[in-house]
Amino acid sequence: MSKLLDRFRYFKQKGDSFAEGHGQVYNTNRDWEDGYRQRWQYDKIVRSTHGVNCTGSCSWKIYVKNGLVTWETQQTDYPRTRPDLPNHEPRGCPRGASYSWYLYSANRLKYPLVRKALLEIWRDALAQHSDPVAAWDAIMADGEKGQRYKSQRGRGGFVRASWKEMNQLIAAANIWTIKKYGPDRIAGFSPIPAMSMVSYAAGTRYLSLIGGTCLSFYDWYCDLPPASPMTWGEQTDVPESADWYNSSYIIAWGSNVPQTRTPDAHFFTEVRYKGTKTVAITPDYSEVAKLSDQWLAPKQGTDSALAMAMGHVILNELHLKNPSDYFLNYARHYTDMPMLVLLEPREDGSYVPGRQLRAADLADGLGEANNPEWKTVAYNQAGELVVPNGSIGFRWGEKGKWNLEPKAAGTPTQLTLSLLDGHDAVKDVAFPYFGGIENPHFRHVKQDEVLLHKVPVRMLTLADGRELPVASVYDLTLAHYGLDRGLNDDNCARDYSEVRAYSPAWAEQICGVPRSQIEKIAREFGETAHKTHGRSMIIVGAGMNHWYHMDMNYRGLINMLVFCGCVGQSGGGWAHYVGQEKLRPQTGWTPLAFALDWNRPPRQMNSTSFFYNHASQWRFEKLQVSELLSPLADASQFSGQLIDFNVRAERMGWLPSSPQLGINPLRIAEQAKRAGQTEQAWTVEALKSGTLRMACEDPDSGSNHPRNMFIWRSNLLGSSGKGHEYMLRYLLGTESGIQGEPLSDEADRPEELEWRGEALEGKLDLLVTLDFRMSSTCLFSDIVLPTATWYEKDDMNTSDMHPFIHPLSAAVDPAWESKSDWEIYKGIAKTFSELCVGHLGEETDVVLQPLQHDSPGELAAGEVRDWKKGECDLIPGQTAPQIISVQRNYPALYERFTSVGPLLEKLGNGGKGISWNTDKEVDLLRRLNYTKAEGVAKGQPMINSAIDAAEVILTLAPETNGQVAVKAWQALGEFTGRDHTHLAQPKEEEKIRFRDIQAQPRKIISSPTWSGLEDEHVSYNAGYTNVHELIPWRTLSGRQQLYQDHPWMRAFGEAFCAYRPPVDTRSVQNLQHIPSNGFPEKALNFLTPHQKWGIHSTYSENLLMLTLSRGGPIVWMSEADASELGIEDNDWIEVFNANGALTARAVVSQRVPAGMTMMYHAQERLMNIPGSEVTGQRGGIHNSVTRVCPKPTHMIGGYAQLAYGFNYYGTVGSNRDEFIMVRKMNKVNWLDDEGRDQVQEATK
Repeated sequence: MSKLLDRFRYFKQKGDSFAEGHGQVYNTNRDWEDGYRQRWQYDKIVRSTHGVNCTGSCSWKIYVKNGLVTWETQQTDYPRTRPDLPNHEPRGCPRGASYSWYLYSANRLKYPLVRKALLEIWRDALAQHSDPVAAWDAIMADGEKGQRYKSQRGRGGFVRASWKEMNQLIAAANIWTIKKYGPDRIAGFSPIPAMSMVSYAAGTRYLSLIGGTCLSFYDWYCDLPPASPMTWGEQTDVPESADWYNSSYIIAWGSNVPQTRTPDAHFFTEVRYKGTKTVAITPDYSEVAKLSDQWLAPKQGTDSALAMAMGHVILNELHLKNPSDYFLNYARHYTDMPMLVLLEPREDGSYVPGRQLRAADLADGLGEANNPEWKTVAYNQAGELVVPNGSIGFRWGEKGKWNLEPKAAGTPTQLTLSLLDGHDAVKDVAFPYFGGIENPHFRHVKQDEVLLHKVPVRMLTLADGRELPVASVYDLTLAHYGLDRGLNDDNCARDYSEVRAYSPAWAEQICGVPRSQIEKIAREFGETAHKTHGRSMIIVGAGMNHWYHMDMNYRGLINMLVFCGCVGQSGGGWAHYVGQEKLRPQTGWTPLAFALDWNRPPRQMNSTSFFYNHASQWRFEKLQVSELLSPLADASQFSGQLIDFNVRAERMGWLPSSPQLGINPLRIAEQAKRAGQTEQAWTVEALKSGTLRMACEDPDSGSNHPRNMFIWRSNLLGSSGKGHEYMLRYLLGTESGIQGEPLSDEADRPEELEWRGEALEGKLDLLVTLDFRMSSTCLFSDIVLPTATWYEKDDMNTSDMHPFIHPLSAAVDPAWESKSDWEIYKGIAKTFSELCVGHLGEETDVVLQPLQHDSPGELAAGEVRDWKKGECDLIPGQTAPQIISVQRNYPALYERFTSVGPLLEKLGNGGKGISWNTDKEVDLLRRLNYTKAEGVAKGQPMINSAIDAAEVILTLAPETNGQVAVKAWQALGEFTGRDHTHLAQPKEEEKIRFRDIQAQPRKIISSPTWSGLEDEHVSYNAGYTNVHELIPWRTLSGRQQLYQDHPWMRAFGEAFCAYRPPVDTRSVQNLQHIPSNGFPEKALNFLTPHQKWGIHSTYSENLLMLTLSRGGPIVWMSEADASELGIEDNDWIEVFNANGALTARAVVSQRVPAGMTMMYHAQERLMNIPGSEVTGQRGGIHNSVTRVCPKPTHMIGGYAQLAYGFNYYGTVGSNRDEFIMVRKMNKVNWLDDEGRDQVQEATK
């Protein structure tokens, strides 16, 4: 209503007044209000969420009007919490509230798109060959045709195509590749199934049925903290955010809670009203620093030095000077600290810690006949050697003793932590010291590279007749931390002010935090845990885990928590939040996702090793193994490059392979049949004779690399792809910005690989991406298929931040020609089944599977022995991968994809080493989903729709089916000898269906898949069942494993946690060929934290988020560095090193310390990217200046908790050790003419 006329004296509208003249009554037209009402009218509200890997997993109201989504708001109907705990809602963030913009934006993918050059070649080939598979064969036979479309990747030129034509092309390429090279030459990448588990399963089910490779993500993303498997035998298990409220002291260490855990930050704020102290530890002044009571700012990359010093204080004050009974009892019962370690003699008369003492080392095996090599030994308080319950040897081969009851040989026993009071001698024990390594960018403290400490020991006579000293892990830990116990140890600090490893004064020299602050926080943290019995917590995030020595960072924190008895206690423990890793109904989802109902095992590969190999990043490796070894190691036993260690690990069965063998695995059966052998026997003989090699031993042969690749639910080339420019050159065959030189032919050649001077480029024949928006990955793909958005499909979502499962729902039909992921892969499977007739039938596929965690295979590799070097025989499943024959039925692919297979009834289901019968659940699915009427799946439950797939997951999972939960706890009880069914019996009759979670989020049921409880009286906390139900951790000792005794861990100096400085990747050396642009340059550390205006790359080009932020790529830097380089805020700068270059605007801020830069992770290259003065190409993304650098200790396998599992353990894609050169840009060139010419040329 306009007030314009009221400004004029004679046009005023008069009316009655009220409220003593403060109110006026008008009689005017109010039609103007209709526009506002219509804007906010809606026809219905539908529940959905965002499948975006943010860990929020927030439930949203989706408003629909006239068949269109108009906006979204937060749901507020989560199930209530108990009276003493705040509710979970409101949950949400500005990013999620902007998602509806995508549905009808210009960036929405509407139709299938294909690169025009490829489409023309394809249609020409089809005109000459009526068989699509023969047509693809003709294209692949002509190298010029392949180069024609591969060279156009990333240069535009997409045209619209039909679903029928694209399904035909994709299926034909897959069939030809399988027939020619093998199914393991087809790979697929999709991350974090928990964010949309049916959509993930659609692609992996298709790949697993054809025998393709499913690539891991958690390790590749660097979300996987290897310290968790090392310590607990658990990939990651963490408290829900509500448990923060139960804490009495919280350290947020490298986790920017308000910015990256926005929906959960209210718990962090609310707990402060109870008096809980919060401390932030971050190198920059971040959002969490503003929110906390105290802020510590260590030099980036030195966190383990700070953690070691805090551990030094805690051990000194609460274990030695004023010992806490609670801490000591916890250490005795729930850690490996009472276990004994053999000390091996050195030439100088000192000793070095060896492996943990086992029952088999003693003459009588201490009465243990089953797996005595895998049963650890300790002294009881009577001074007798005992074998405590719970070690990994009790898990396999016998029943009922794998528990943490304080017993040994059936007799109650109390273990001894220290041998100080009953020692036979005091020995000098050598520990490696890495804090003196010089690095121009980081501080160091010079001390001897080998530190001798005094340790009390007992002497033992072993079964082989040797007499050796043994020490407890506890005594060795105290010595390693530099604590003198009256033994006249000259390498221990006498007080906190003495600069010796690992005193607070020493840490101050390394990390820059004043020792008074170190002492204060450590003391408060420990004393709080002592008084509250473990209610001290550390929230930790990506800032700690993205360094090369990430496990040292994390183990330092974990040690603090274990010393204080915090793990497994409500309100305490380790809270690692990086990635939406918790797929709560995991055991119900796994058979669907990997087609375990039809074939076992699937092919799975750790992505870090995959991309390091096939993107030829190993050819540019400058980090030498000798730089990583302990000074105590025999360097002659550890020769070669990093890639050599990966090859050895694959060959010994420690890591998976993809591709697997230097032969099409479908051809092995016929050769074995001619030789009168089984497939396994033939393969073993061929490998031993050398007539067959592992594919990883000759990756550039032309037949041993991936050829087809699917990417879905991911922006691999715009977000997680470390070594981005290497991928462009070697996988895609298009232009790249690599500035470094590869290894020469003469020097530094790998030992285990067939050396070929020229690396193959453009290894992928076909790259297919599914997405709802045009992402950076789409720009480089051959085919882009439009998927339904999160408001247009049915799916499910869970998170580690809360205990609920809730849906993605189809509020509207998929717009334009988009389809859900399930429908897309179902369509490809149908076309595949039709086209493969005459090319592929029922085939025997030979699959290699590494030695698996949570299986007897984790007891296979007690020693490091390489069959190829003649150190042992090749025995599948012991000294080499398992070799397993799998029957494929390619013409029945579609029938198998859309039905539940018979293996669930034949073999059952399970997870993490236990299994149970599923007959009743499969029968229930027959009633819910109906059955196939004919074909190979006749009588089996159907999975025609995404909701059918969801029902399969919900029915099979113990977390959503109470009867299955009870069966799962019973199965675990057979191992532990204890009854755990009481944890699920109150919910035995509960069955959660998909329509239930559409009505309201549902809290899951407690299951042995996870180590916490879903209970009305306790919030979910990791390790809770280990502590309170006496279920062992899945480690060597069955306890929290602080001492890592594998030979490689000892050789690389990581048996104990230690400070290891960032490695020198040499990425800013030898760049003399890059000309100066007239502005000064400086080497700075390059960090990539998670951003405020996007979730990974999603939302980063969303108009609403662009409006709230600066819009486009930015790099934060300190005022001091900017002043030195003549850079002002908002200037265009260039960032480059040997790996590539990027362009961005500078954000100059006092919150950033000198010496480092921050480019917030995954800013899309679609927006505001000028040309690079270094490369002459358009500027790259944050990963243009990174490269993968794997760590040998992450390659270990077949050794208790150090064994491979998909996304559980393996090489990790770290990137924060990188340095870059920064300079102001001289001229900003938008390459408009060049870009226009490229597009016109591509689409002529």
